[in-house]
Order: sequence, then structure tokens, then C-alpha cells
Amino acid sequence: MGLLGGLYTVRVKDGEGYREISCRARGVFRHGNQSPMVGDDVILDVSDGEQNAVIDEICDRKNSLIRPPLANLDIIFVTMAASSPKPMLDMTDKLTAILEHNDITPVIVVGKCELDREYAALIKETYEKAGYKVFVLSCATGEGINEIQNYINTSLDGKIAAFAGASGVGKSTLMNKLFPTLELGTGDVSRKTARGKHTTRAVTLFPLEENSFLADTPGFSMLDFERFDFFDLEQLPLCFPEINDRIGECKYTKCTHLREEGCAIVEAVGRGEIARSRHESYVSLYETLKNKHKWDK
Repeated sequence: MGLLGGLYTVRVKDGEGYREISCRARGVFRHGNQSPMVGDDVILDVSDGEQNAVIDEICDRKNSLIRPPLANLDIIFVTMAASSPKPMLDMTDKLTAILEHNDITPVIVVGKCELDREYAALIKETYEKAGYKVFVLSCATGEGINEIQNYINTSLDGKIAAFAGASGVGKSTLMNKLFPTLELGTGDVSRKTARGKHTTRAVTLFPLEENSFLADTPGFSMLDFERFDFFDLEQLPLCFPEINDRIGECKYTKCTHLREEGCAIVEAVGRGEIARSRHESYVSLYETLKNKHKWDK
């Protein structure tokens, strides 16, 4: 849900269909340092008529991201290019860790595969080892488009999804190919009881089916990583599925999974079961979180 000139746009159930209501939020949200977000379910007070409707309550969120401002996300398509620009896998790993922490499913999308098929295959292998769904495709040749389209058709029912990708990776081109009937860039609304839209340049939420929604997020490169304080050091292993799956198999109970003898994760890297680049990202994030003081948050 978003704000434009002090007004929110909310989509409400109306018989067999939906309609939009423009309204304001109660001042109590501002005083409580809280405000409605894109993807929120809300309860409206229309006791003074719909023309004077106000957002009375924000329903419990299962997750939320501050930048971009999104709530209740289910899936993020982490979009990168095989080349031009070459992806920064450490940033991708940081993003997937944040998504895992927020119970958001990452789906890896490697575009422009025609520019570097060998590297595209390497990325696919890296993230499939981590347990992620990976699509390798090309908007130029049409390769892989049917596969991701089928996934979207069968996996997004009742969910909110978004595409994230650095500038120049072809995210907008792909979205227009996958969702040609949407007027991407114009505001729309969302969900179940009452689900709102962001009408600024930051986020737009489009209904795909009755209970499925797509967030268009201009400028959503990879989240705001300048202050990596999304979770604590102890939670880091849980945010790497291939590491989390092996917790308890190490020789030492307090293994950090960095380089200890008898570490099941280090051994799995040596056998090629965990991609070395993923472990390097884990080590880098470990050092970042270890050196961050509690008061830095």
C-alpha cells in the first residue's frame, strides 16, 4: 500500500468483483511510528460513508521490507544477467540471505544467457546446489521464457511476488514479456479483504488473478545494503539453506563453519556440494555481523 497526496488506494471485495476506495489512514499510525505499506491487508472504517473512509487497522504482517516498502511478500524473482552487466554474486547472496530471514522464497532468474552461456550455466549450478529454483533465459531469443511463464502460472496463486534486479539486467523487458497485458508503471491495487497499492515511483502492485499480485519496483536493485543489520550473527547459518541443512553434522558443536577442522560445511565445499562462491559470501557476511556492535543497530 502506498501514499499519494495523503491518500491511500485500497482494493475491496464487492460481490463477485473488486473496486477501489481512496482513503486516509488514522493519525494514530503516525503517532505510533507505523504506516500502511504496499501489500498490507487493512480494515476500513466506512461508518461516515465511503467518501470519508479511513484505514482503521493494519492486519498482522508475515514480513515487511523497509526499502522498498513492501509487506507480505511470498516470492522474489532475483533477476541478473549472464553478462552486460556481469552479476555480483556476493550481492545476490546477501539478498537471498535477507529473503530467507524474512520467509520470502528467492527464485533465481538468469537473463541474457545468449551473451555468456558458460557463465549462465555456472550460476544455475551454483544456486541449484543451494536448493533454489533457477531459470536461465533470453528475452532476445525466447529461450526459457515458457519455463518461467509456466512456473508463474502454477506457483503464484494467492501470492504476492516481485522482481528484483540491478539496473541494466533486463528486468523490465522480461516483466513486459511475461505480463504483456499489464500497464507497468501505472498504479494499481491489491488483495483479499483490502489490499492497497503504492502509487509513487517506488512500488506498484498489480493484480494478476483474484488473489495473486505482482509488485513492480522501479529502482529495486537489491535492497538497501549499506547497513547490514537485518539479523544477528547466530541467525546467519539459517539464511543459507545448504548450510542450514548440514547444521549438527560438524565435529564441534560451536562450529562457525568458516574453516574449522571437521566442519561439515567446509568439507561439502571441498567436495563441490556447496558452491565455493556461496561459502565465501557466508564468510564475508559472518565477518560483517561479527564486527557490528549491538548499538550500531
